[in-house]
Amino acid sequence: MNYAVIKTGGKQHKVEEGEIISIEKLNAGEGDKVEFEEVLAIKADGKLQVGTPVLDGAKVTGTVLSQEKDKKVVIIKMRRRQDYRSKQGHRQKLTKVKIDSIKI
Repeated sequence: MNYAVIKTGGKQHKVEEGEIISIEKLNAGEGDKVEFEEVLAIKADGKLQVGTPVLDGAKVTGTVLSQEKDKKVVIIKMRRRQDYRSKQGHRQKLTKVKIDSIKI
């Protein structure tokens, strides 16, 4: 099982070739190729390589499948005895990416 740990959108994702992941919104259209340069670790051929903090020369490439929105999160604020109520919704924008290759 070969995998890589990449950093994108302030989060870390464990990815494998052929996997579809949802990440923070990227400025790329559907069908565009994207490269993730910040590769933190790679496991290939039973050997684990960990960067300090990133691996030099390692690259993960993928294809953008779609731009979507996450489920709605409802924020409710209320102050007791003040007649103050506030309701707000938020939907995070996401990008679905299919991982094509992991290169060391």
